[in-house]
Amino acid sequence: MDEWTQTLGAVPLLLIAAGAVALILLLIIKVRMHAFLVLVLVSLLTALATGIPVGSVAKVLVDSFSSTVGTVALLVGFGAMLGALVESSGGARVLAEKMVSIFGEKRAAIALSVASLLMGFPMFFDAGLVVMLPVIFAVARRIGGKHMLLYGISAAAAFSVMHVFVPPHPGPITASETYGANLGIVLLIGLVVAVPTWYLSGYLWARFIDRRIPLAIPRLFGEDVEPTNPPKAGTVIGVIAIPLVLILLNTGSAALVSAGTIDGSAVWVQALGLIGTSQVALLIAVLVALIVLGTRRGVGGSALEKIVESSLGPICSVVLITGAGGMFGGVLRASGIGDALSDSLASLGVPVIFAAYLIALLLRVAQGSATVALVTAAGLISPAVLSGGFNPLQVACIVLATAAGSVFAGHVNDSGFWLVGRLMGMDVKTTLKTWTVQQAIESVVGFVFVLIIFGAVSLV
Repeated sequence: MDEWTQTLGAVPLLLIAAGAVALILLLIIKVRMHAFLVLVLVSLLTALATGIPVGSVAKVLVDSFSSTVGTVALLVGFGAMLGALVESSGGARVLAEKMVSIFGEKRAAIALSVASLLMGFPMFFDAGLVVMLPVIFAVARRIGGKHMLLYGISAAAAFSVMHVFVPPHPGPITASETYGANLGIVLLIGLVVAVPTWYLSGYLWARFIDRRIPLAIPRLFGEDVEPTNPPKAGTVIGVIAIPLVLILLNTGSAALVSAGTIDGSAVWVQALGLIGTSQVALLIAVLVALIVLGTRRGVGGSALEKIVESSLGPICSVVLITGAGGMFGGVLRASGIGDALSDSLASLGVPVIFAAYLIALLLRVAQGSATVALVTAAGLISPAVLSGGFNPLQVACIVLATAAGSVFAGHVNDSGFWLVGRLMGMDVKTTLKTWTVQQAIESVVGFVFVLIIFGAVSLV
């Protein structure tokens, strides 16, 4: 595979990619074939059609599948366990009642989303979402049970905008390093862009689509129970906050190491790095929840084991389908589709900030991975940015424009598409109508805000 060179041109490769996406949609929506089987089958056919050597096809499929599942399985698995413990203890209901009593039913979606924005600062999109979903579902059931999109999409969009626009998430950090941007300025402008972008593309869109597609709340974390001795709301918040605090400590220590303030080789710094990893932080939260929400409430032994065991069954399909979505995206990248598209766009005579956004957008749509789209676009545009005489504020805006393009319209070649759809109990058609459109709106709205700031600082 290392010595193989793609001989097909950009047009044939893009036509193959478009045909593969169309085939996936046809088989899932019309033929009603299971999404996992469809994604694996189309990944295989796409690999062969694009000329990947037959002897390397299996390795490409397995490597891209395992690299996605390796991350997602632990996050979703531990998140489901934590969610089941919160749900079965009555903690989700208690917290939902508390939030509704404080903010009222009309402002509950806003309250959940603000909490998601705060949690999304240090936590990755998928980790934050699986931690918040039990509370989101409980609040939605408490208020009526038919407004999953209002609460689910609004909160998921909050995690998304933080992941896309705000350091310490990998997208803006990678682009900042590539462009030589000041990370502090990127952080400040990223927050200015992220919050109104969430309100317009997340909350308002969720309200709009919820009125048109009323969906019931899925029972992902088990049945809604009413135990005799539920935990206090503060206890539940404390358990949920454990991964948030650990990841935030890791982020802070990493920033101090980068600044040269502390020694990165110190044992305590490395220990913070370990326990602040998303997967380990969630594991610690689950262990604490077993004690605080389980044994201390008189639930133990086989009963506690049954709660944890029952949480894993519903998410097996989520993990497999998400991994298969990552497999399809991996095949598209290995086939050279992204490179062909990049080469075709590199010579476009458009302003740098527009070129960065457009290239990231097209790469995202073509191969699915937001990170790959952002890194590739930043690599292509960086020579023009570094030699363009831009001031630090303008460079920060170009970073965020690239990040905005990298989130556009996540669909069937994006593992996040399958994660959101399956966790929220949506079929493919509904996920396309709701989440894919939300991601497109988020991208465009975010880019417009970045353009406004870019234009303002250019006039100063």
